[in-house]
Amino acid sequence: MTSRYRSTNSTAAPDSLSPRRRTVVKAVAAGAVLAGPLTGALPARAATGAPAFLHGVASGDPLPDGVLLWTRVTPTPEAIPGSGTGPDTEVSWIVARDRALTDIVAKGSLTATAASDHTVKADLRGLEPATDYWFRFSAGGTDSPVGRARTAPAADAPVANLRFGVVSCANWEAGHFAAYRHLAARGDLDAWLHLGDYIYEYGTGEYGTRGTVVRPHEPAHEILTLADYRARHARYKTDPDLQALHAAAPVVAIWDDHEFANDSWSGGAENHTEGAEGAWSARQAAARQAYFEWMPVRPAIAGTTYRRLRFGKLADLSLLDLRSFRSRQVSAGSGDVDDPERTLTGRAQLDWLKSGLRASDTTWRLVGNSVMIAPFAIGSLSAELLKPLAELLGLGREGLAVNTDQWDGYTDDRREILSHLRSHAIRNTVFLTGDIHMAWANDVPVNAGTYPLSASAATEFVVTSVSSDNLDDIMRAPEGTVSAVAAPLIRAANRHVHWVDTDRHGYGVLDLTAERAQMDYYVLSDRTRRDATSSWARSYRTRSGTQKVERSYHPV
Repeated sequence: MTSRYRSTNSTAAPDSLSPRRRTVVKAVAAGAVLAGPLTGALPARAATGAPAFLHGVASGDPLPDGVLLWTRVTPTPEAIPGSGTGPDTEVSWIVARDRALTDIVAKGSLTATAASDHTVKADLRGLEPATDYWFRFSAGGTDSPVGRARTAPAADAPVANLRFGVVSCANWEAGHFAAYRHLAARGDLDAWLHLGDYIYEYGTGEYGTRGTVVRPHEPAHEILTLADYRARHARYKTDPDLQALHAAAPVVAIWDDHEFANDSWSGGAENHTEGAEGAWSARQAAARQAYFEWMPVRPAIAGTTYRRLRFGKLADLSLLDLRSFRSRQVSAGSGDVDDPERTLTGRAQLDWLKSGLRASDTTWRLVGNSVMIAPFAIGSLSAELLKPLAELLGLGREGLAVNTDQWDGYTDDRREILSHLRSHAIRNTVFLTGDIHMAWANDVPVNAGTYPLSASAATEFVVTSVSSDNLDDIMRAPEGTVSAVAAPLIRAANRHVHWVDTDRHGYGVLDLTAERAQMDYYVLSDRTRRDATSSWARSYRTRSGTQKVERSYHPV
């Protein structure tokens, strides 16, 4: 594949229960239908006792000189994910400059064991920056599918353009993952960002499916143990569209709450009952271990997912972990949201974020952020709209002003980071957010009450869900009808919100140049159909130096 990194000078090298939480939105409009999944990304379906690669291959966390490669081998038919059984198995890997794997640049071997659920990771170094590579694993005479990885540009490279897919919130039972298929088919992504809720922890039928389970979870019960979390991750990675995207481009992922349990915090979760479901610390440890086994993610600071990646001089990406250190959520409308002793990030992570933003010398400072940072007030919604919206957003049903699971519930942390951006004149900070199943394009005001007469410190692009319930799904209303009523009311009460769509499923494509950061929002025709089509809905951008969002009338 031809390099997409374009040098800015000619001499540089080319480079059945209701959901217990929130819902959200997506974009709508006309656009092209993308092609089907990559043929090389489908799993091998071995029916014999030979080793098999049933869960695909993946790459992640690209660096200028390396990338992380991942797979899971099934050494015998009995060694199913979470079983804790199966023999130690040698897994070899090769990396080449071509898809046919003839120009080999690196190779090696690893041992897959039951202790790691027979998952393996190869953390490569010594590669060239801004370069496409192809890789494959082998075991016992069986080859895995071939995947494409791509390294990041050199730290000092004058990169002209970057393009990332952006997704979050994929509920297996609510539908298929066509969003992943359409992103995989593009062929132009440098990487893709998963902003959390890669899996869901609920038992079958317990979380938003519009009353119909499209395809059942495995295991069928709510996941609690290490074996459970392993099996749930494994079920997700049998999805052919997810396998296609993992094989097409490296992922950069963070977790949110459903990788653990709904509305989790450092000491528990809304969807966890001590005693009946065991100690939270044991469940949290199990979920964390399975995540790092099954995801092509490097365990970062203190074994969490907060870390920073750099893509030449054009952008760096600070990835936040907003579950491991946070204080317990308080009730909506409570004055405790302003308590300086409460934290969303934890002191060490907030200091790390602040220092990284201040020290950054890139054009754009991207922040992978699992819950919305822009403030959100309900305003005067009708009772009919307020009840389901409040349920999905974690609000009190009387229309109180904050969702305390997002930054609105931890206002001291938000004030500190926004004040830091303003006081140090840090420009071009863009928060990339998932979580609430709606698409938003927001300015991030220092003082929402006086905005737009006061300043905006940053901007935020929120992507909708891959398949998890939107507001129209909760209300069982025709798609688009709820957003037509709710969106104008939300915008009237939140003048920093340029756009919100409460009803659709899909994904985003973030395109960066030195002049602007643009998010193109795409929507799916039907989350319940494997062959769902995709169309462009809207685009918003922020121009360099403005800290404000504006509409763009064409996708990149």
